Order: sequence, then structure tokens, then C-alpha cells
Amino acid sequence: MQADKHPKEYRFVVFQDMTNGHQFLTRSCVATSETTTWEEDGQEYPVYKLEISNTSHPFFTGKKMLVDTAGRIEKFNRKFRKVNKK
Repeated sequence: MQADKHPKEYRFVVFQDMTNGHQFLTRSCVATSETTTWEEDGQEYPVYKLEISNTSHPFFTGKKMLVDTAGRIEKFNRKFRKVNKK
């Protein structure tokens, strides 16, 4: 096993599903710039916003839900658009 392969700075982060507002608290090393107050203990934690989670994904819910695919397509196109170099 290689030494120093995994990150060492895990902290509590609130993950928020943007489609239905569901939040859960877990440890993560994801980089965030926003914070929120967790209702259960009143402390402030970094927040990471998710487009879809297990509470809104059709596979886990068993229902078909309308997901904002237009925003996801625009995000993909911005990320992978070709720049014309002359």
C-alpha cells in the first residue's frame, strides 16, 4: 500500500440536495466556500450543493421526477466547449 495516498483533512460537511432541499451531515474533504447552520446542533458547517441525491433519484424513489436537465446540459457544454485557436 502506498503511503500518503488518502487525504488526511476530513471535516464535517453538510450535503444539500438542490431538487428537494434534503440535507445530511457527514465527514468529507470536499472543498466548499459556503456555510450553513445545521438544525440539530446549531453549529455552522461548510455546505456542498448536490444536483441529485438518493432522495430525489428515480432509481431510489421509484418515481419518475422531472430533473433540470437543461441546466445540466448547459453546464456540460460550458465545461467542454471548444475554444477556437487561430
